[in-house]
Amino acid sequence: MIQIKADAQTREQYVRNIIDTWLDASAEQELQGRDWYPSAHRLAKEMAEGNVAVGAGLLAALSPQTAWWLNIELATEAYESGTPARHTGDCLGKAAKILAGTDPVEVLPMDRKTGHFYRSILDPTDADAICIDRHAHDIAVGEEYGARDRGLSSKGRYALIAHCYREAAQRLGELPSTVQAVTWVVWRDALVGTSTRGTMFATAV
Repeated sequence: MIQIKADAQTREQYVRNIIDTWLDASAEQELQGRDWYPSAHRLAKEMAEGNVAVGAGLLAALSPQTAWWLNIELATEAYESGTPARHTGDCLGKAAKILAGTDPVEVLPMDRKTGHFYRSILDPTDADAICIDRHAHDIAVGEEYGARDRGLSSKGRYALIAHCYREAAQRLGELPSTVQAVTWVVWRDALVGTSTRGTMFATAV
């Protein structure tokens, strides 16, 4: 597990790892990554009949440990039926509050993955939002962790990786969420050797 208070050299290496992965993107991978959050935004808007905040909130609340295709299915079912189902109690409780009219910002952990996932879907142009999942972590540290604990439930550890993505994005002249999405596609393609358009964020941290 990486140290929360990494030294300057280590942080710079994380930034370089992110940039190097970005530079490895093919034209198709870059296109897929750039379109991921705008596509998710359109999906959230359509799913919740124009209420993007509710759609994005449901997607985020029901995303942990869930394949993206199933995430969409669960969120759609929850909106249409008014009753979230087929997930853990904590996630179902958050989704139920969002359906009842509570602002997702008051329900989701806004300093962690699901909060940033919500923000990135709600507004793909958000210049601060950055969803750090297991693959985003591994890209930064330059190592595939597999089943090992990445410790991203720690606010400090999450903030460290998020900072590195924001620094990499600033150097590249891109949004942090765009850098995260494009590098995600590159990393996942390298792991499985296939296209990831339908499976991005396959599982949560």
